[in-house]
Amino acid sequence: MTGQLIVSVSGIRAETLQRAQEFVADLDRREIPVSLLVSPRLKHGYRLADDRPTVDWLRERRAGDDAIVLHGYDQAPTKRRRAEFAVIDAHEARLRLTAADRVLEQTGLRTRIFAAPRWSASPGAVQALLPTGFRANLGFTSMQNLAAGTAVRARVLGFGDGFPDEAWWCRMVVMNTNRVARRGGVVRLSVAAKHLSTPLVRRALLNGIDLAVHHGATPATYRGFTAKPVIAAA
Repeated sequence: MTGQLIVSVSGIRAETLQRAQEFVADLDRREIPVSLLVSPRLKHGYRLADDRPTVDWLRERRAGDDAIVLHGYDQAPTKRRRAEFAVIDAHEARLRLTAADRVLEQTGLRTRIFAAPRWSASPGAVQALLPTGFRANLGFTSMQNLAAGTAVRARVLGFGDGFPDEAWWCRMVVMNTNRVARRGGVVRLSVAAKHLSTPLVRRALLNGIDLAVHHGATPATYRGFTAKPVIAAA
């Protein structure tokens, strides 16, 4: 799996939906599919199931070439203020995965692909994925096809979800994207939707995308990484 470009957007909710839609429209004009990272719950009482405009848009996008990826259950920090799935055991992970899966099934967004908040899943969380029906785990430095027992090393670059959005980081993202794409590697660009209102971030992302395509990277989504049974559900 080389010479690919995978773009993902997380944190999509009523308040950020328009920003996400505008950014995805820019990707559409470039014929770039997108992976949409979805959480059933977020802070301040947000519930995906109650956000009909966002659910309808996500379902519309998934009906095309885009992929849905489960991005945690409620993203609440666990012990030691770590990300939701970063330090929990398999039992707790199974409870959270099952609850999240139920919500996505009810909203018509069920997926077999998982990416932990901040791309950090504990060994126990990874252990719980296959028994709860998930076939792929997307980490910070690698992508695991759990069903096939294979993995591809590729680091996430982006904004939000643990990444900064300062000018120096924008330059770093573009430079590293150019380097990986030039070598024929897998470029993984990610952004939390709330950061799409920052012109510098948006410009850096689009510059990185254009550079990756210029170097021959093939646009893809995370559903293309998984086995055929996962593709059907993603």
